[in-house]
Amino acid sequence: MDNKRVSDSMGDLNIPADALYGAQTARAIKNFPVSGRTLPRSFIRALLLAKLAAAEANVALKQLEPPIGQAMAKVVQQLLADPQMMSHFPIDMFQTGSATSTNMNANEVLATLVSTSLGTQVHPNDVINLGQSSNDIIPSAIHISALLAVEQSLLPSLALLFQTIQDKALQLNDITKTGRTHLMDAMPVRFDQVLGGWASQIEQCSDMIKGLRGELAQLPAGGTAVGTGVNTHKEFSAQFCEKLSALTRTEFRPADNLFSRMASHDTAVALSGQLKTLAVAIMKISNDLRWMNSGPLAGLGEISLQPLQPGSSIMPGKVNPVIPESACMVAAQVMGNDMAITIAGQSGNFELNVMQPLIAVNLLESIDILSNVSRLLADKAIASFTVNRERIEDSLHRNPILVTALSPKVGYVQAAKIVKQAYQEQRPIFEVAKALTDLSDEELKQLLDPERLTHGGLE
Repeated sequence: MDNKRVSDSMGDLNIPADALYGAQTARAIKNFPVSGRTLPRSFIRALLLAKLAAAEANVALKQLEPPIGQAMAKVVQQLLADPQMMSHFPIDMFQTGSATSTNMNANEVLATLVSTSLGTQVHPNDVINLGQSSNDIIPSAIHISALLAVEQSLLPSLALLFQTIQDKALQLNDITKTGRTHLMDAMPVRFDQVLGGWASQIEQCSDMIKGLRGELAQLPAGGTAVGTGVNTHKEFSAQFCEKLSALTRTEFRPADNLFSRMASHDTAVALSGQLKTLAVAIMKISNDLRWMNSGPLAGLGEISLQPLQPGSSIMPGKVNPVIPESACMVAAQVMGNDMAITIAGQSGNFELNVMQPLIAVNLLESIDILSNVSRLLADKAIASFTVNRERIEDSLHRNPILVTALSPKVGYVQAAKIVKQAYQEQRPIFEVAKALTDLSDEELKQLLDPERLTHGGLE
């Protein structure tokens, strides 16, 4: 492969002739052969948009000539539309903690393309990075990418999941099933009550995530090296956010305190915590689906999930609950990501956090996989499962725990005697209660009616 000679403040070196990046990127590629994982496309996209917003802000503040801003707009759109865009951003996520390497990677790529567009040499530091530092632009890119992913992907996915659960609950509001506590038979509940609980969990998680949008919208751009704004225009922060808001159609504003947003990532930690809460809800719902689907003969067998693929390489006819299983693994990954983000978040030593690439990668991965699996749960599990009514009704009417409804009439001790005998003799609770109490058939039928018991309260 042909090479070309490039240089930076540390000297000269060779890079591939067709590379858009320069010397600092090449050094980082050599220095960090750690995981083979780069920062995600959504982060690079946010970083490129931030670079364009910075250029437009500097043009507006007469720090750059208009042709440079126009060329930046052209090449950023060119990169964003390129399916092979990520080949130009090859640096490993486990790099310098400020992600200076990735910032310079973007500066070098943009400088190459803008220089080609203008027909004159444009410097990656003096022009593309004008008014910025890795220390303020990378934290800004974390917020930008996270907010755009939340707005454009996660919240719509949660809205779909919520509505799908609500619709399914409405379809099943006439079916009463055996409730369970400690995995043991308990008082009856209706399917719409069970699903209504799931829907409430998703709604609450969505609301908590929405509550962080205002914090994510605050950006430290303009703080430059340590938060003081050295080497940038005093109106850069405001202009940057104005230009970025127009580019993304999402409202951003300067951070209330630039120092805190550069030295800490408390908002990212808080968002990760809410994503973990969502993961907990997703796992709870998924495991409920798995339990209700268990069997079909030796398990609960209350519902049948949509059969999607063969479940065994050796047992013909076996079909497994693959979507809930996938969702549970996503939930586990998000919980692990949250721990990593928590540790990274406390690594804000003095004026700068030094685990920013780790925060960016894990936060965006959590948003991405939760968005995807929420849609899968909605479309391929909840919307399509069927209820095995005969199985449910059979176990429901044989449930001795129905005796709880007799306790106000016959007392706890007598009710316990009735249920113990019903278990021992495997007889319906109605028959045993009729033999051991003086309650009439009509009164027993009313008291032991499973559907009535789902409404709660004494009459």
